[in-house]
Amino acid sequence: MSKYRKLVGIIAIGFTFAMCGAVVQAQQPGKVFRIGFLDANTAAGTAVLVPAFREELSKLEWIEGKNLTIEYRSGPERLPELAVDLVRLQVDLIVAAGLTAALAAKKATSTIPIVMTNVGAPVAAGLVASLARPGGNVTGFDSLNFELNTKRLEILKDAVPKLARVGLLRLPTGTLLIDLQMKELRPAAFALKLKLEEIETQSDAKGLERAFQTAEQKRVQAIMTVATRGFSGARKRIVELANKYRFPAVYFQKEFVDEGGLMFYGTDSTDIYRRAAVYVDKILKGTKPADLSVQQATKFEFIINLKAANQIGLTIPVRVLERANQVIK
Repeated sequence: MSKYRKLVGIIAIGFTFAMCGAVVQAQQPGKVFRIGFLDANTAAGTAVLVPAFREELSKLEWIEGKNLTIEYRSGPERLPELAVDLVRLQVDLIVAAGLTAALAAKKATSTIPIVMTNVGAPVAAGLVASLARPGGNVTGFDSLNFELNTKRLEILKDAVPKLARVGLLRLPTGTLLIDLQMKELRPAAFALKLKLEEIETQSDAKGLERAFQTAEQKRVQAIMTVATRGFSGARKRIVELANKYRFPAVYFQKEFVDEGGLMFYGTDSTDIYRRAAVYVDKILKGTKPADLSVQQATKFEFIINLKAANQIGLTIPVRVLERANQVIK
């Protein structure tokens, strides 16, 4: 009996040492992890969001220069090349900001974990098999930005008396990002009995000026844009033109209101970036992306800028003002 107990004791000690070794190996003390941050926009486009991501990482004890390095890559025109560059550097994980960035990252690697942030329609885009069971090497956060376009149209109709014609600024069709949004917007406008004047444009200064001139010619009564990082990077110019032509507008990113825009309704992107940092933490500590469900946005904001309303001569109904999370006076 004593020999049996000794044998059990030896096995238990061996198992304990094995488990300790596994934990040490998983934690890899002293290792400096390298992650890639692939942004579909220019660096300026998400300059207000990246600090939230880094701050949350630091709360989770991931300190740049100590146990973590971040390779930032941005630029909408070079995403495939930039994604391949990050793979070549053998990063431990890629954070992909935006749908086109996530698609480029997925095409570049099927093994490196990818955490997508602020991505719309990830299942329809083919990034994951489902939200609950993403499968593969991609997980992250669905911003619901595309689905919220319908709500933005409703807000415009409520805020602008007798609204019948809305000018929609969009990039050329044929891209997945635009096509997915138009699939939502066209029937939504029809249901609201709104005429949707689709105005195709690029996001450069000359293209936007022509687009607003076209909107004026078509006698639209309000303006919207599709949710795309190209327009996000040009938000200052878009707001200037909307105010110049006196068009009420609702935007997909609150930074438009910071630039003097009229209204914003959408996801709290800062919250999404903070939650992305939590997923980065879990994956670097050993969790597989396939075991982390894709989470949808849970925090939304509605902001109205009364200064902009006064500038274009718009009186917003009290019932609409009462629904806002914030009213800028």
